[in-house]
Amino acid sequence: MDTELEELAEAHGVATWYEDWRKSRKDVSAESVVGVLGLLGVDATSPAAVGRELAAVRKARAGQRLPGTVVVLEGRGRELAAPGTITLEDGSVLEVAAVPDDLPLGWHRLASAGQEVTLVVVPAELPEPPKIWGWMLQLYSLHSAASWGMGDLGDLRTFVEHSQGAGLILLNPLHAVTPALPIPSSPYSPSSRRFANPLYLRVADTAAYRRADPAVRARVDALKPAPAADGLVDYGAVWQAKRAALELLWPFAGAIDLDADPGLTDFAVFCALAEEHGADWRTWPEELRRPDAPAVRAYSSDRVAFHVWLQSLLEEQLAAANAAGRALGMPVGVVHDLAVGIDPGGADGWLLQDVLAQGVHAGAPPDAFNQLGQDWGLAAWRPDRLIETGYAAYRDMLVRIFRRAGGLRVDHVAGLWRLWWVPPGLGADGGTYVHYDPEAMLGILALEARRAGAAVVGEDLGTVLPVVTEGLERMNMLGSAVLWFTRDDEDPEQGYAAPQGYPRNAMATVSTHDLPTAAGFLAGEQVRVRAELGLLADSVDDEVAAADRDRAQLLARLSAEGLITPDSTTEDVIVAMHEFLARTPCRFVLASLYDVLGELRQPNLPGTSDQYPNWRMPLAAGLEQLLEDPRFKRIAAALAVTPGMS
Repeated sequence: MDTELEELAEAHGVATWYEDWRKSRKDVSAESVVGVLGLLGVDATSPAAVGRELAAVRKARAGQRLPGTVVVLEGRGRELAAPGTITLEDGSVLEVAAVPDDLPLGWHRLASAGQEVTLVVVPAELPEPPKIWGWMLQLYSLHSAASWGMGDLGDLRTFVEHSQGAGLILLNPLHAVTPALPIPSSPYSPSSRRFANPLYLRVADTAAYRRADPAVRARVDALKPAPAADGLVDYGAVWQAKRAALELLWPFAGAIDLDADPGLTDFAVFCALAEEHGADWRTWPEELRRPDAPAVRAYSSDRVAFHVWLQSLLEEQLAAANAAGRALGMPVGVVHDLAVGIDPGGADGWLLQDVLAQGVHAGAPPDAFNQLGQDWGLAAWRPDRLIETGYAAYRDMLVRIFRRAGGLRVDHVAGLWRLWWVPPGLGADGGTYVHYDPEAMLGILALEARRAGAAVVGEDLGTVLPVVTEGLERMNMLGSAVLWFTRDDEDPEQGYAAPQGYPRNAMATVSTHDLPTAAGFLAGEQVRVRAELGLLADSVDDEVAAADRDRAQLLARLSAEGLITPDSTTEDVIVAMHEFLARTPCRFVLASLYDVLGELRQPNLPGTSDQYPNWRMPLAAGLEQLLEDPRFKRIAAALAVTPGMS
């Protein structure tokens, strides 16, 4: 690659090479680098263009201008090229020659040398998380006699109230979907990460339902959908039923203030327009494709207030679940999950388009399991625009989530450092990494978590840079430790790590939503189903042999720990897996309800879409039966003996 193109790419945080899963250097094509630079507004389509852009970079460096956002670690200052003023959050003004080292945490403004920029002071670390145990819950799967076709926030509150002394409940993402059919199944491709999904509302738990007269309540109750014939969650049917019920209750909603939260009102405008023009704003009439367009600003509809009301109901019901946890003395409580990106055609893709890279898809480079790479179809932040805008959109997202969460799991946390971008016209293996400022991304996450009194867990599984795990540990944010992946470092081919070999700074689980359940692992279900769908990388015999070897090694480890005997049943072995994790030093230890009930099928099978019922499988037992199931109580008892639990 041309050296000037390399220099230009480096200046804009675009990788020209990376280390692949084999630990080998992989050079990125010039086509990919030029394409990604173009998505950042940098013209690299010719040597002359590269020269002009590089000259602009060098000129900016020589001018020593402040970036649009200055990030300062708590207790540390920063030199300034010229004296200036700092306006603190509380409105007080400081005349300074340099950024002092005793500024309070928070969002301030810095004016110096004719510039005014955002100054954010972030914490050096979060308080150390407690040593506790809890449950992992795919909320849609937790159905009850009172819920409508899928688990809802009423079920969540009930589960929290009967959680057997757990210290936290980790949920799947509850991010908002676009309220137009078809409703997507995956919670990891949301319309907006700033707002919540109205499919999780418990209609009967609303004040409007209580205020409605008996005849209206009867009509609402009659809308409850019958179970789907295939036994799976039918999100479209659930939404149609709940939307109809909530529309019946809308006259009893009371006054809605559209000025109280402009960001929420803008989201509600998107929802109303999507109902009229379709789910993907990129197909709307041209005059509606920007949220600041005159036609949008002039738009008026009762549906805007309706969607604001739905979000207020969600906030109320989430608050009730959190209050139930606090009443029980849960040290952390309800932990939400942050998806790595958003559907580019959804609400945040429309509202935040100026800070997103238009046309890019986030994904992952080729690895041993996905040799063509992965294209997740998700939009990605533009790092330069985040800096220019003071990280306002990122901050707003975190503030809104932490308002209703005792903790946050960050999916693909390595994306706070770098993210694989796939430019238009290229395959997933034709992308490259774009780097973000981890001091800002991680620091702002820590700041908003600190202000909310919340814990943070980063999903750092697979191949991640050491700086990611080190950064999480330095900040007292937890990483992830999964039983299936935690091997003996001395001889990983021979077996699983002993409990003392697990990291302290981690959340330990048997599995994840993308991996075999405990019962599925023991039965070799992951091989059977992938063979049936033609998804195996090796021959069936080789995959079966590998699964048999893994199972034998795990049973040997559990036996060595005195947790099972040759007479142990499958249920005994599953309980032993959790007893094993309880012996580790990990700060959080969680159990999945799929494992409690001995479910064979995992919630999501990567690499599939319609071939497998991803995100649509309810638990085999209803909530009422689950809470009385001896296996539920047995695993709770196993985890409750976690050494050092606070």
